[in-house]
Amino acid sequence: MDRFRIEGGVPLTGAVEVSGAKNSALPLLAATLLTDEPCVLRGVPALHDVSTMLKILEVLGVEVTREPGGVVRTQVRDPGSHRAPRELVKTMRASICVLGPLVGRRGEAEVSFPGGCVIGPRPVDLHLRGLEALGAEVRVEEGYIRVRAGRGGPDEREVYLGGPFGPTVTGTANVLSAAVLTPGTTVLQAAACEPEIADLARALVAMGARIEGIGSPTLVVEGVEALGGLDHQVIPDRIEAGTLLAAAAATGGDVLVRGADPKVLTAPLDLLARMGTRVERRPEGLRVRGGGGRPRPVDVVTLPYPGFPTDLQAQWMTLLALADGNSFVTEKIYPERFIHIAELQRMGARIRKEGPTAIVSGVERLSGCEVMASDLRASAALVVAGLAAEGTTLVERVYHIDRGYERIETKLEALGARIRREAA
Repeated sequence: MDRFRIEGGVPLTGAVEVSGAKNSALPLLAATLLTDEPCVLRGVPALHDVSTMLKILEVLGVEVTREPGGVVRTQVRDPGSHRAPRELVKTMRASICVLGPLVGRRGEAEVSFPGGCVIGPRPVDLHLRGLEALGAEVRVEEGYIRVRAGRGGPDEREVYLGGPFGPTVTGTANVLSAAVLTPGTTVLQAAACEPEIADLARALVAMGARIEGIGSPTLVVEGVEALGGLDHQVIPDRIEAGTLLAAAAATGGDVLVRGADPKVLTAPLDLLARMGTRVERRPEGLRVRGGGGRPRPVDVVTLPYPGFPTDLQAQWMTLLALADGNSFVTEKIYPERFIHIAELQRMGARIRKEGPTAIVSGVERLSGCEVMASDLRASAALVVAGLAAEGTTLVERVYHIDRGYERIETKLEALGARIRREAA
């Protein structure tokens, strides 16, 4: 099992390229099940989660070819299978994204309950209710979700996708993917507005789907009989971009993050500005310059897009651990997503948790030590902490970070970080 050894205290400098978005690539790959024609996705990141999704597609009768430069070609060769097995699905929550395409194109699906990071309960009830609203029959048996498409139904239907912590992102992807081949009109209310959902919707339109309201909480879908092939560029990963911005700020560096799109990073950029970090918008990306003293404290509240993303909460908590004052971090998406606090405390951070809020009292410096990654984004936060800390940090169980960051140690090393992967 690999780990990262980081010799901290070195400001990051230079330029780095953002990879394609994991949270866009996975539902896009699943959506290729909706057509028998060839599909090409470009800018697909080389991640463990992507490899898992490609294995699931192969089990479902899809021929998959990976080419250099992040190009993935798919074509359905055997449309007879509709079962995504537990041994694959249990390792990755996004595996559930095949549910909607299977129901929409093959009329039935049998998908194991998904696994993934331990960041609190993430039920799939909104996915199932959405498919039922499309007329599907849903059963949960022996750890599998079994869905059969309905035989007819109303010509117009409305599906509500809101939940107690906001709209469901993967649920929106699933119901949207099923709706594009469902006869009649489907109106998705309280749909997720994340850029990754808009990317999926644009790809579906390119395949022949009829979708209005892309990027808004109301999507109107007119079902079509069939979809064609696809040649699509995956959008840059805004979460990776935000992580690199946080790393540059935490180390007092000067980094140009190529591919970082300010339009989808409004909330993080606003917080960086309020913390005193200088951010310059350039045609090719964002330049971040720290080094102007300790960050100013700010309060962070995670919210559905375009609010501050929960997937950057841990990284920003690391940055605030070095701020000159007290900050409050409130998690409204996954209230239990605070496992990283204990590891940051081991590095000298002063953080106290009260319900869904963490009170962060900034310190002048963090100290390197051995820490344990618990999930994907916590891993990234510990790497950021190690880069900023004095001394040596060992980040154990980095297979978590490999699920969502493409060659992160190589990118950081190119910016001057003293980081290397080694066998634990």
